[in-house]
Amino acid sequence: MEPSSPSLDSRQFRQTMGRFATGVAIVSCQADGELHGMTVNSLTSVSLEPPLVLVCFNRSARTEAAVRAAGRFGISFLREEQGELSNRFARRGEDHFAGLELRYEGGVPLLPGTLGYLVCETVETYVQGDHSIVVAQVVRAAAEAGRPLLFFGGKYHALGGPAGSAEYWYW
Repeated sequence: MEPSSPSLDSRQFRQTMGRFATGVAIVSCQADGELHGMTVNSLTSVSLEPPLVLVCFNRSARTEAAVRAAGRFGISFLREEQGELSNRFARRGEDHFAGLELRYEGGVPLLPGTLGYLVCETVETYVQGDHSIVVAQVVRAAAEAGRPLLFFGGKYHALGGPAGSAEYWYW
C-alpha cells in the first residue's frame, strides 16, 4: 500500500514515539553455542490463548539473526535499579554476559535478578522496513515482586520519578 502523504521525517517520528512510555527488557538466546542479547522496548503481548508476544528487532542487529537461527529466546523484564544492565546490553561490541550468573531454561539463557521472564518459541517472523517483527509463543513465564524500569523521552524512569540516564539505543 502506498503512503497517502509525503514521507514523515524520521527524527520527528522518533521524538513523537519517545512520548510513549514503555518497559525495558533484555532479549537473550543461544545460537551455534554463542550467547546473544540486546535491550528492547518494542515488545507487547498479542494473545492469551495461545500466549503470544511480539518483539521488534533492527534487522542489522546480531541478536535478530541469532533469534531467527535459534527459534527460542528469553525476555527478561528489568527492575527500576537495572538501568546499567540495560545500557550494557545496548552497547555494541562487548561481551554483554561477562560476569553474569545466568540460568537456563530449555537452553535459553535468562538474566539474574529481574522482575520476571518469558521463554518463547518463534511462531512467525515478518520483515517490515528496517525491522523484523517476531511473534512468539510463550512456553514459560515467571514474575517477581518489584518495580519496573521505564523508558520515556530518551531517559530511564521509575514509577514516581527518574531512575538514571539511558545510553543511546533508541534515539
